[in-house]
Amino acid sequence: MAITLADADRAITAAEKAGVPLQVGFNRRYDKAFRTAHDKIAAGGIGTPQLMRSLTRDPGLADPSRIPPWTIFLETLIHDFDALRYLNPGAEPVEVFAMADALVRPDFKDRGLLDTAVVTIRFDNGALATAEANFQAVYGYDVRGEVFGSGGMLTMGDIHRTHLTAYGPDGITADTTTYDQDLFQDAYIAELADFADSVRTGRTPYATGHDARAALAIALAAIRSVTKGASVHVGELGKEHSSASMTTS
Repeated sequence: MAITLADADRAITAAEKAGVPLQVGFNRRYDKAFRTAHDKIAAGGIGTPQLMRSLTRDPGLADPSRIPPWTIFLETLIHDFDALRYLNPGAEPVEVFAMADALVRPDFKDRGLLDTAVVTIRFDNGALATAEANFQAVYGYDVRGEVFGSGGMLTMGDIHRTHLTAYGPDGITADTTTYDQDLFQDAYIAELADFADSVRTGRTPYATGHDARAALAIALAAIRSVTKGASVHVGELGKEHSSASMTTS
């Protein structure tokens, strides 16, 4: 929704003053598996979350020259950051450490491209989480999540397009999903329906501007961590985060 916390706050305030719903497109919240997992975790179904994982691997990197610096955090991993908060109900991130590089297209690294990243997040309830992303998974569009708790584990996401697996002389094969519209078709429909219902009824959408701000705070902490080469406490960001921090080092 923004690339600074100040702009996010302005958007939230403007929507509240206008009395209109502000919804953000965090599609994983509308995916049946992720939503069921959230409900089960919130109900204590796997005890206390201890280890968490979320990943996004895009199917292909087309034109690196069109990708602004820090895109991997602000546009890709932003979904994973939200998913990790969503799957750890009531907890908030306190510390972030990130590493990133241009491994798919190293020839664009000097132009600010980062196409591969791993982020470690510590939450205030003690849970440790990792979020990872890569811009080119040759086998398809890969989005998954995992929560390991004191009483069990939940996994979400499946790259298989269908439940069909073929066994033949060349080995085992299965069709995979290559576009987000295919993987999250039902989630996108539910997302649009939620927004329409929020507009009609005035109720709060399932994915709010406050959720977007919280995910942005993690992304900005990850950017600062990469720049500093050290872990960053999310609280260090404060209320304001100037666009100067968006420049590459």
